[in-house]
Amino acid sequence: MSSTSENFLIGIFDDEDILLHGVDGVRDKGVKIHEVYSPFPVHGLDEALGYKRTRLPISAFIFGLTGTALALTMQIWMLGYDWPMIIGGKNFASLPPFIPVTFELTVLLSALGMVATFLIVSDLKPYKTPRSYDLRSTDDKHVMAIDLGTNKLSKEDISRILTESGASEVNEKNF
Repeated sequence: MSSTSENFLIGIFDDEDILLHGVDGVRDKGVKIHEVYSPFPVHGLDEALGYKRTRLPISAFIFGLTGTALALTMQIWMLGYDWPMIIGGKNFASLPPFIPVTFELTVLLSALGMVATFLIVSDLKPYKTPRSYDLRSTDDKHVMAIDLGTNKLSKEDISRILTESGASEVNEKNF
């Protein structure tokens, strides 16, 4: 266990509408929100938290382009140069028969690349212990975690701001 501990204030919200207004209220007061956890997707929460649009579609395109290039290179090399066979009087490296394999390898590399990218970006490792700020966030409560180390306001001020923003309870959690 590391010697440095992280302190968080946890605001528990009962309703997603109160949570959305609470995020706006907390951010307006200058408090940096570490993360918000919800048992289901909340429409508009990304915009309220100020998240930028994700760049994952760009990586999906690059993985798909890599799959297409790999498939075409592999087939042209195998059937055109390494082991050329004349089948039905067609050219050695004819493009129409390559389309199904190219499509399948494009989809395969794109899917596997996106899974790997998701695991890396989300910092999901098999040996990492997940942080649970409040177990009720998987049941029926919305949880707003605020890192006390990154905020300039005191714990009491942040607790008051969370209560004013609609939090039904405010707890402290140390990791």
